[in-house]
Amino acid sequence: MKFTLSWLKEHLETGAPLDQILEKLNAIGIEVEGVENPAEKLAPFRIARVLSAAPHPQADKLQILSVDAGDGPQQVVCGAPNAREGLVGVFGMPGAYVPGAGITLKVAAIRGVESNGMMCSTRELELGEDHDGIIELPADAPVGKVYAEWAGLNDPVIEVAITPNRQDCMGVRGIARDLAAAGLGALKPLHVPAIEGDGPGPNVRTDDPEGCPAFFARSVKGVTNGQSPEWLQKRLKSIGQKPISALVDITNYIMIDLGRPLHVYDKTSLTGGLVARKAKSGEEVLALNGKTYMLDDSMTVIADDERIHDIGGIMGGEHSGAQDGTSEVLIECAYFIPEAIAKTGQKLALISDARSRFERGVDPAFLDDGLSIATQMVLDLCGGTASAPTCAGEPPLEARTIKFDPAAVLSLAGVEVDRDMQKAILEKLGFDVQGTDIWAISVPSWRRDVEGSADIVEEVVRIYGIDKVPSTPLPRAPGVARPTATLDQMTERRVRRAAAARGLNEAVNWSFVSEKEAASVDGGAWVLSNPISEDMKVMRPSLLPGLLSATRRNADRGASTIGLFEVGRRYFVGQNGESDERATVGIVLAGDKSPRHWSTGKATAFDAYDAKAEAIALLSAAGAPVENLQMMGEASAAYHPGQSGTLRLGPKKILAEYGVLHPKMLKQFDLSGSVVVAEIFLDAIPAKRRTGFMRVPFTPPALQSVKRDFAFLVPQALEADQLVRAMRNADKKAVVDARLFDVFTGQGVPDGQKSLAIEVTLQPGEKSFTEEELNAISAAIVKAAEKLGGTLRG
Repeated sequence: MKFTLSWLKEHLETGAPLDQILEKLNAIGIEVEGVENPAEKLAPFRIARVLSAAPHPQADKLQILSVDAGDGPQQVVCGAPNAREGLVGVFGMPGAYVPGAGITLKVAAIRGVESNGMMCSTRELELGEDHDGIIELPADAPVGKVYAEWAGLNDPVIEVAITPNRQDCMGVRGIARDLAAAGLGALKPLHVPAIEGDGPGPNVRTDDPEGCPAFFARSVKGVTNGQSPEWLQKRLKSIGQKPISALVDITNYIMIDLGRPLHVYDKTSLTGGLVARKAKSGEEVLALNGKTYMLDDSMTVIADDERIHDIGGIMGGEHSGAQDGTSEVLIECAYFIPEAIAKTGQKLALISDARSRFERGVDPAFLDDGLSIATQMVLDLCGGTASAPTCAGEPPLEARTIKFDPAAVLSLAGVEVDRDMQKAILEKLGFDVQGTDIWAISVPSWRRDVEGSADIVEEVVRIYGIDKVPSTPLPRAPGVARPTATLDQMTERRVRRAAAARGLNEAVNWSFVSEKEAASVDGGAWVLSNPISEDMKVMRPSLLPGLLSATRRNADRGASTIGLFEVGRRYFVGQNGESDERATVGIVLAGDKSPRHWSTGKATAFDAYDAKAEAIALLSAAGAPVENLQMMGEASAAYHPGQSGTLRLGPKKILAEYGVLHPKMLKQFDLSGSVVVAEIFLDAIPAKRRTGFMRVPFTPPALQSVKRDFAFLVPQALEADQLVRAMRNADKKAVVDARLFDVFTGQGVPDGQKSLAIEVTLQPGEKSFTEEELNAISAAIVKAAEKLGGTLRG
């Protein structure tokens, strides 16, 4: 939600500077998302007078202007049709940045004539959409003065995020009330006019008390609908709202100012009276956004005798909206049930400012006053004569009283607040406090979110200052605390620490991806029925799409070496249609493994073996039996065929995939260069039995190990991993490790074969190996290699 500082001060009597207001908004739970002052970006633009205008010798549609911006004449080439001698407008000098055009002005030759700046249009300064000519100011506008100061644009625009429970802050007045309660000024009284109606009220009723329990309306005849006054247009433009006409601008202004959505109908376009009713299945309505919506019988609509004119509480129809020639209007001020509005908006995928307020819950006691304020604005800006109001139905106005012990603030929040201060805070927020020891607190009609004493405590502490709540440790039971983390949680912690220790940076991505991203990793069966957006429509079947998007963002910002990991869940649809989520670790390595250096010349890129090394290291941290891993086959569709593989325990149990990213994935995620990835499936790691000990006891061997090197000629197609595992299993008691350290093909090696050299580590137990025992072990190793087609090299 956006509003300007001057708009806030229409409701808040305060002398507090902007910085103090922003700080207090954040402190009381109204998060400030941004502040922008239009005057700052328009500071280089000054008021200037056109001294003369002559035709351009090389272009019929251009003129050569002599412009005075307070520093003497400047020559400017201009193509605006309204540029003429004596015009006073807005001039940008060389060096000024034009926000609407995205350019920085400089001295330039246009068709052979030097131009020293620019006379600007409304659109070029982002002050409107008019681009038919340059801005025309009054003849007495002070030449040389900064335009933004003269035009009163020095009014910061504040954007805040309103949480769903704070429906009262969906209007500027509600925010002002909170600031006043926090001691930043006084809330100004709201003037509600008393309007004497001329004639009976319009014919309206509600036949849907479950969706629209109250429908208040008033008609005004003899109105003139034109442009709204400058102050109103300026206020709406400042927050990004486009002024349309006086009648429409009035409703938009009251919605943002007071949080009260309304709608204005052209009464001459209606047939009979208006009724709030349930739609009939299959009925359609052409909304103000130009789209036609198919309705069902769960949705509340506003209709006359012939057609639907409004999707109740969400968006009006195009047929009956106020037009330039509208002379008689009907002003609707209704109350819609929040839950019904939310369901209708979700079904239609229709978002509007009115919906965002009605589904939170507007003030049900503000229908009469809201209608009166709107009617008076119509009379003031458009003229006419108002009828009496028609009040059909009753809004839900049941009184809510909460029994409250002021001592609850200390017991629940841990901070002591004086009783008088508590009472003052609550009364400034609109609560009525009665009683002495135990209070009876009447909740104001605009605070739908306050239901119990804990909510009262929250209000007191929020305004008093959350920063004043002391950090107090919870009492600890005597004895040794038992660990609360599960085995799976402990595994994820170890993996996360191991990945960070290896120099990888952790990424935390959304669990939602687009259908296209899901399809790229051969997944996406779990499609959401009510997604946040089209880019977040599918629960991720893999962690790679999110990590690759993060890699692209880092690369776009100039990162030359990127190493990311994420510990999260991948999602599937189970056999019975239920959700199934699996713990997973994703890894991406991109860019340069090592930068250019004088000793190597070129930078070194990551390759599949780097991804494999990371996968094995993290599997080891997770407790997987890495000594038994088998390197088999190619990975899934996201990996480059021939440059990828899997780590398995047996042919069917895949613990990890690793390798170079497939070229189609590189293209899809707009990546270039070397990108290697890996996924570790934590759910596939065999569970270890908990021993009760934090760590396995360290038991170093008493005797020194023995190392022997073996070189075998093996078939070219034989994977080295098969030979290493065979040698390790030749004598499981004596052989503790086997490691490949050389691969050779060439002179002395027959065609179709290769030489693999393996270092074997033998560990004696209670006594050293004898020569006979070493020979026996060596013979067993050679025999295991021969079974795979290997021959010991001499």
